[in-house]
Amino acid sequence: MIKAKEIKEKYIRRHPSPFCPGCGGGMVLNSMSRAVEESEVSKDDIVAVSGIGCAAWIPSPHWRVDTLHTTHGRAIAYATGVKIGNKDLEVMVVSGDGDCAGIGGNHLLHGARNNIDLNVLMINNGLYAMTGGQVAPTTQHDEETLTTPYGNPSSSFEAAEVVKAAGAAHVARWTTYHMKDLIKEVKKAIDTTGFSFIEVLTQCPTRKGKKEEMNGLEMLEWYKENTSKNENTDKIFVGTLSEVDRPELTEEIYKQIEEVGGDLR
Repeated sequence: MIKAKEIKEKYIRRHPSPFCPGCGGGMVLNSMSRAVEESEVSKDDIVAVSGIGCAAWIPSPHWRVDTLHTTHGRAIAYATGVKIGNKDLEVMVVSGDGDCAGIGGNHLLHGARNNIDLNVLMINNGLYAMTGGQVAPTTQHDEETLTTPYGNPSSSFEAAEVVKAAGAAHVARWTTYHMKDLIKEVKKAIDTTGFSFIEVLTQCPTRKGKKEEMNGLEMLEWYKENTSKNENTDKIFVGTLSEVDRPELTEEIYKQIEEVGGDLR
């Protein structure tokens, strides 16, 4: 197995880290790097696309691949253009829960519906962390945040279930506690032709942890105790939610171009 130092030298650019102590961002970056290393994909054939927020800093500027740092909520839209422009690229999207399920929710829905060959990692810490800890679409009902000091009156948006219903080829949920499983799931996403969506429940000790009086390690322990690989429990289910075989958008577009004698160069 490749050593951590070798992973760092091969996949990580040397920059001062913007992540708070205990943040799960670096753990996600590690899982992505190891998944690529274990796959047959060259990092030279990868384009990583991110939006705005803490999660956007995971690939940009840290990952040693081509990166596209886009506007708030538009990562999937930009990634769609990249994939259609060059179908041979492996396109990875890293987006926070507010970025992906909030302002970018429409792009998420139609990316799944079109089943375009993107690998989307939604980093879910349950709030808008970078801007102070405001309520997000994924914030649980009755949960206190900066903008819901008396508890969230709304209900959480279950992104993985919605993406599954929209017809994505591959849908899964893991946490930063389940690192080995997450690496395998990212590798599975890379190997899947179609829209792959992985929700990664990630600790934010600076915002949510402070509110809950937990540090980063204690939040990881919470994930350990409150998740299950068994769907028939009251705990949060982690694992693969769905795998379906459907036509993929880019292949269908290129097929049409060939049928009318278009130039695919």
